[in-house]
Amino acid sequence: MLGNDVAGVVVRVGANVRRFKPGDEVYARPAQDRIGTFAECIAMDEADVAMKPNNLTMQEAASIPLVALTAWQVLVERAKLQKGQRVLIHAGSGGVGTIAIQLAKHLGAYVATTTSAANIPLVKSLGADVVVDYRKDAFEKVLQGYDVVLNSLGKDTLEKSLRVLKPGGTLISISGPPDPDFARQSGSGWLLRQVMRLLSFGIRRKSKRRGISYSFLFMRANGGQLGKITSLIEAGAIRPVIDRVFPFEKTNEALDYVGTGRARGKVVVAVQ
Repeated sequence: MLGNDVAGVVVRVGANVRRFKPGDEVYARPAQDRIGTFAECIAMDEADVAMKPNNLTMQEAASIPLVALTAWQVLVERAKLQKGQRVLIHAGSGGVGTIAIQLAKHLGAYVATTTSAANIPLVKSLGADVVVDYRKDAFEKVLQGYDVVLNSLGKDTLEKSLRVLKPGGTLISISGPPDPDFARQSGSGWLLRQVMRLLSFGIRRKSKRRGISYSFLFMRANGGQLGKITSLIEAGAIRPVIDRVFPFEKTNEALDYVGTGRARGKVVVAVQ
């Protein structure tokens, strides 16, 4: 288990649960109202849960839900990425990036990514076709004519990404700023909707001028999508990338390590 991702064994089910039974090995990303951290047990809606991939350990499975659901919802659901399209995935050696590269390649896309020189072998092994060392080259000067950009970095990178996309392209950010559509979908009040509108006004205006679609995505729990990801993992199309596994008693060290920003893939805390 890492933070809010969970993998474990079903202990008990409610009277109306039909998809799972005690003893099933499962994994999930809890819905927003069920989020907790490093707990031994959690009660969840069965709609948010999927069977654990048979070819993964519990620790490996715990590294998957958040990043895989994020990649799926960006590339499959939102961008509708098609075979032959070109996609730029920022921070390719990070948690979302390592899964998104593999998913994009499975979908038949041409994949570019940004990372440091030390992580180039890793992202290439995951399927990246073009790798830009962000410490050496400006990605917006190297890459042009892309259909989709997945941004997980800051405002500067977000705005530079517009130069990479062709007219009609899609820019999706998982690090903000949130847009009016997200505000409506999340049920935000009037005042918060106006704040989000203002926060995203600049990037939405710049995107519109270039004929590009901008949207913000906040991952949501979805057991059905996670089940499809399970199939891809069992078929060998996606594999977990884990930097380190910490025992529960070293949780603080795990959090400090994540805070350095140097982790490759995911960091896992083993509760048991």
